[in-house]
Amino acid sequence: MTSQHDSRPKEPNPPIVVAVDGSAISYQAAAWAAAEAALHGCPLEIVNSVAVPTGFGPGMVLTDSDVQWLYTDGQRVVAEATRVARASGVGNGLEITTDVTLEPTISYLLARSREARLVVLGSRGLGALRRGLLGSVVAAVSHHAQSPVAVIHGSAAADPVSASKPVLVGVDGSPNSVPALELAFEEASLRKVGLTALHAWSDVTGIPLPGWDSIREQEMEEFAQRLAGFGERYPDVEVNRILVMDRPVRALLDESENAQLLIVGSHGRGGFTGMLLGSTSAALLHSVDCPMIVVRQS
Repeated sequence: MTSQHDSRPKEPNPPIVVAVDGSAISYQAAAWAAAEAALHGCPLEIVNSVAVPTGFGPGMVLTDSDVQWLYTDGQRVVAEATRVARASGVGNGLEITTDVTLEPTISYLLARSREARLVVLGSRGLGALRRGLLGSVVAAVSHHAQSPVAVIHGSAAADPVSASKPVLVGVDGSPNSVPALELAFEEASLRKVGLTALHAWSDVTGIPLPGWDSIREQEMEEFAQRLAGFGERYPDVEVNRILVMDRPVRALLDESENAQLLIVGSHGRGGFTGMLLGSTSAALLHSVDCPMIVVRQS
């Protein structure tokens, strides 16, 4: 009944791993992950943890029949998620595997992230006794996973209008912006849409203070340097640069309404001219409507 992922050799074509718990949002995550796997031409792995969360009373002991029921129910959940992935219209030729594990969700996904192309989560879950609240693991997995982590919120529309919107990436000038930009250009190219690169260079919103004109010029130079070279590698991607004097969370949240996907680094540079992107990503995880990918520096 337990997972055997630790014994698997490292995949030559890493899969996208999506965690499901039976909630509606987790099934939306499965559909989104199927579309993403089809874009990348990689396998999809649908997983469910049936470990009983801690904190439900001391000395709680599960009988063999309890464990069997949990496992059977987990199989039902991954089977439904597989059906949803296939029904999304992109999963017919997709290689899909499933796994039901007794290992706690966070430790399982962190271990799996070492071999995954991407880990996908719904922004919230059921929270029932038999399944951990999936939303409660989002922060832990997005900040500690070895792979990028996608979080699917209430809106993951695949209609033609939504699919034509650009990919949005937050650029803060830190080294962690580079892997975020790498993934953002790749996603935009695969989706055949434009890329909006946004750099918010202030921690406050309001009237500029003395000396901010020179700071803005410096920020513009750094912004251009971060984007240098990507145009040659991705000539098919039209880039819209946005430089604003605003808080990163507010600026990215506002612009995300015009995007089909938001990509940010897991942490940034901090200081006067840039809010710590770790704080930014954490805040955005709970506020954006479009799918969001958090990328950590390798």
